[in-house]
Amino acid sequence: MIQSLISVALGGALGSVLRFLTVAAFGAPLATLAVNVVGSFLMGAGFVLLAGRGSVAGPLLMTGVLGGFTTFSAFSLDTLKLWQSGQAVQAAAYVAASVGLSLLAVAAGAAIARGAWV
Repeated sequence: MIQSLISVALGGALGSVLRFLTVAAFGAPLATLAVNVVGSFLMGAGFVLLAGRGSVAGPLLMTGVLGGFTTFSAFSLDTLKLWQSGQAVQAAAYVAASVGLSLLAVAAGAAIARGAWV
């Protein structure tokens, strides 16, 4: 258990740094959207590729790196900022794009990992 906790902590630190650098480089909310879609795709692929493997890779990559990389709290804050700045249409579009594209990405990642689109 301690090995899994250390793996999650180290992966989370790496994922958070990657998210911070991405948002710093490209700006919110679009970078947050991209991070969530890419992270969802990787989560779908990892779900398939790491399923049933009792290795440290699952906690490190799935919970740690991808959990730190993608974030619902940043998405929520970006939406609130758009809303409070009077950009209600942009806020609604951002919510729809974030949820819709992330769901499509996780399904695509899983399908590719299963070999459905090879």
